[in-house]
Amino acid sequence: QGFETLDDIVEKAVMTPEAIMRMPTYHIILLAANEVGRINLYRLISMAHVKYFARRPRFPRSEIMKYREGLIIGSACEAGELFRAITGGESDDEIAKIVSFYDYLEIQPTGNNMFLVRQERCTVKQLQEHNRKIYELGKKLGKLTVATCDVHFLHPEDAQLRAILQAGQNYSDADQQAPLYFRTTEEMLKEFEYFGK
Repeated sequence: QGFETLDDIVEKAVMTPEAIMRMPTYHIILLAANEVGRINLYRLISMAHVKYFARRPRFPRSEIMKYREGLIIGSACEAGELFRAITGGESDDEIAKIVSFYDYLEIQPTGNNMFLVRQERCTVKQLQEHNRKIYELGKKLGKLTVATCDVHFLHPEDAQLRAILQAGQNYSDADQQAPLYFRTTEEMLKEFEYFGK
């Protein structure tokens, strides 16, 4: 079949666009650090929408590795690979391997993930523990940890507009919007008071 190495088999037989379209997906943050990064980001976005699209844009990690130059890669929200590994009970070795891929780690206010509490998948205290674990992993493995709002709208009252959009997409909890508005520095510090100084 023209395969000469194990990598050929993985890349040409296992990692076909069709196979990638069936794989689980995770959120990721990609930031362009420079002009090369901007071009590589556009390449990845185009691939995600044209070559690998399946219900939503996606691309395999191998494409990120190919076009990683000039990109800053963050671990993202609860739908990211790191948060899911932690909540899924992955081993410390597997979690360390996941962390090594990212340039920085992300934690978010507990209110962003209250849907997990409503679904009885965890408690607020556990959300705080997950954030602490991510922070400690960052310290231990030399990765910057960033507290972000995961902003989807500018002002708290704009949640109404997002609720309308999500209702149109058949989200059952569209009326229970997370506080994904742009917070001030003071508001963010208050969100993470449980970390202490």
